[in-house]
Amino acid sequence: MIGLDTNVLVRYIVQDDPIQSVIATTFIETYCTAKTPAFICNIVLVELVWVLERGYGYDKKSIITVLKQISATTELKVETPALVWQAILGYQDGNAGFADCLLVAINRQHECDTTYTFDKNAAKNTGFKLLLPPEN
Repeated sequence: MIGLDTNVLVRYIVQDDPIQSVIATTFIETYCTAKTPAFICNIVLVELVWVLERGYGYDKKSIITVLKQISATTELKVETPALVWQAILGYQDGNAGFADCLLVAINRQHECDTTYTFDKNAAKNTGFKLLLPPEN
């Protein structure tokens, strides 16, 4: 099995670089098969979402489509499919970012009932709780 870095996926998805996009596309379409899928770790997915949002201005709906396609493609194997799917659904339905949703899914797998945060938007989502200063 081979692993793919974020920049290879970005070139393949966005097709923004005339040289690297062709190389990424040729490589993925030649070497990533259902029989020998490429491995996509959770870190790559988190970076991918960040790059698509910040670097390319993708909206949430487009990013969710990309994540679902990656998760469903037999030529690619995500690190933790069930957790990634939970994160996609949380991201789709909530206010937290994809990274936060994946964090909650991973924490739940490790028997964490709550993930504490200072992020007020994330705290609006199931699994998070806003960490506040102690009351006097």
